[in-house]
Amino acid sequence: MMMLEDFAPQPTPTAELPDPSPLLESLTRGVLEVLAGVREADQLMRWFTEDAFRKLIARANLSARARSARGVAPTRPVYRILSTHVASPADGVVEATVIVESPGRTRAVAIRLEGFDRRWRATTLAVL
Repeated sequence: MMMLEDFAPQPTPTAELPDPSPLLESLTRGVLEVLAGVREADQLMRWFTEDAFRKLIARANLSARARSARGVAPTRPVYRILSTHVASPADGVVEATVIVESPGRTRAVAIRLEGFDRRWRATTLAVL
């Protein structure tokens, strides 16, 4: 007999998931472009859980309002990824910090990925 829980996202062990490094760097680039106003957040939706995606949208809206208040047009961010630090606190979970350098500042992007339905999804993201 099938239970309702069978239709919810199913956790996936690390051994059945791809290397998270390319996704961590792609998500970092995508998130910085969303916050800069040059990429639609919907393009990243499939890589986030619903709660994490809502928080990204809220942060992007705040960035858009701040740009509007200053009269600044959205511009593609110029940066380079300096390093990616990855830890796995549990099976099917990766916590990473991606250090990004731009002309005016260096930032850290903290991302937690969890394996669901045989792919990584960001459950938490913070741009510091």
